[in-house]
Amino acid sequence: MPKLKTRKSALKRYKKTGTGKFLRRHAYKGHLLMKKSNTQKRKLSQVICVSTNDSKPIKLMLPY
Repeated sequence: MPKLKTRKSALKRYKKTGTGKFLRRHAYKGHLLMKKSNTQKRKLSQVICVSTNDSKPIKLMLPY
């Protein structure tokens, strides 16, 4: 059976934890930051866990 290729876009966006869950960053933190409040920017900086329903396609993109 051939090796599975890793999707490089998913490799750059997601990180796998030791328990098998995936971590991701928030969107809307790249630009137009002057109009956003400090509270909103601080919350957008946090890394969050991907929900279990959304992590199924990520497992196919990151086989290893």
